[in-house]
Amino acid sequence: MIIKNKHTPLLLATALFCSILNTNAYAFEDEDARRAILDLRAQLRQSAQARLELSNQIQSLQTQVSQLRGEIERLSSADMLSRQSARSEAGYDPTPQVGDPNEQRTYDEALDLFRQGNYAQSSAALGNFAAAYPNSPLTPSARFYEGSSLYASKDFKGAIQRLQSMVAAYPSDPKAGDALLVIAGSQVELNNIAGAKNTLQSIINQYPDTPAADTAKQRLELFR
Repeated sequence: MIIKNKHTPLLLATALFCSILNTNAYAFEDEDARRAILDLRAQLRQSAQARLELSNQIQSLQTQVSQLRGEIERLSSADMLSRQSARSEAGYDPTPQVGDPNEQRTYDEALDLFRQGNYAQSSAALGNFAAAYPNSPLTPSARFYEGSSLYASKDFKGAIQRLQSMVAAYPSDPKAGDALLVIAGSQVELNNIAGAKNTLQSIINQYPDTPAADTAKQRLELFR
């Protein structure tokens, strides 16, 4: 037996209305979720694009630094030796000769190691010569080539330390400007670009009208 209630239509209508409200609420929630997902995807795409652009910029800078290092290395020790050979052929050799044959021979043998590319051996031999003959007129040159040997061996901190001591002890030596060039090259290798610029500028200021100053000007142009 079915019992009819006068409130039944109202209850049915209320239930239907609530069902519609719930359905609309779910629809709104789904739409908000879709918008949030789309916004998040757009943000992720922008972030990925920004990371890609930054990566490309970093790679480009690394390439430029590598090219700069290669250029400075090309202009470093080998170039310096060829310049000094040209001076000798022109009748000017800044390295003095000494009367003691043992002293001269020890120096020449150590320097020959450098010229042959045996940098680890030459740095030790030249350092030993400077220690054995601290008052020799050949000692500034020995210290210079010792520092250059360290540079060629990629001991850049050691090269800077040795050559700075050499310049401080013998600021008027003909190789002082060249020593600063090798210091600047070492600073570049250590990513101390500001220090390298300052060193190159000091060559121009302290040793104007010298081949070292001309080279310093050329290298400064590489940083512009």
